[in-house]
Amino acid sequence: MDIASIGGIVIALVAILGAMMMEGGNLGQITQLTAAMIVLGGTIGACAVQFPLNVLIASAKGVVGVFLHKGADEDAVLKQIVEFANKARKSGIVSLDADLATVKDPFLKQGLMLAVDGTESSEVRKIMQLEIDNKSEMEEKIPAVLESAGAFSPTVGIIGAVLGLIQVMQHLDNIDEVGKGIAVAFVATIYGVALANLFCLPAAGKLKIRHKEHLMMQEMMLEGVISILEGLNPRMIETKLKTFLAHGHTEAA
Repeated sequence: MDIASIGGIVIALVAILGAMMMEGGNLGQITQLTAAMIVLGGTIGACAVQFPLNVLIASAKGVVGVFLHKGADEDAVLKQIVEFANKARKSGIVSLDADLATVKDPFLKQGLMLAVDGTESSEVRKIMQLEIDNKSEMEEKIPAVLESAGAFSPTVGIIGAVLGLIQVMQHLDNIDEVGKGIAVAFVATIYGVALANLFCLPAAGKLKIRHKEHLMMQEMMLEGVISILEGLNPRMIETKLKTFLAHGHTEAA
């Protein structure tokens, strides 16, 4: 579980709702099912118009990943690549065939399989880089969906508020009902703004950071495989790959 994501939303909600209750408000004032239906339904519908279905499904999985995420162990991957480099230098690149089953990352495993099969380093680079580019294109669309949702939801909230005010205008003969109706109408605006700024936009930012980290890991694996194929000294390989980790940690910070 991503403690930062869960804790961030909890802190934001506690601070906002707590401040409202300290001023004499109550949760019932902002609990409106119809307002939630308008904002959520309208936002999802707008995103469905903008993005293809497969991108929307991928973004739904990405939302889960905001709260449940298990990052790769960069140090363990680097150590494994250096071990492969040592073995390849002593026993030849073909000797790594027996260790392929121990490689958990499918991208690294594919690169090593190409290397073991005798593929030229230039071809290995082309194939692996092509896979990075193709997967990266889809992964970049997932935060884009959340960013669009963050842009749509406040406007949809305003639509909900206007619809509520239309209903209020039909009861101008009862001033008490008018006051209550106006308060209810603006709940949709609160939902829209809150959805955008407490979840959609922050979640999109986090997914962008994770995408950069994933790209950095794959670039490190690619350079590791190519370096093994070219027969570089394992110590040189380790030094070279550590630069990716240092840059990745800086990006994450």
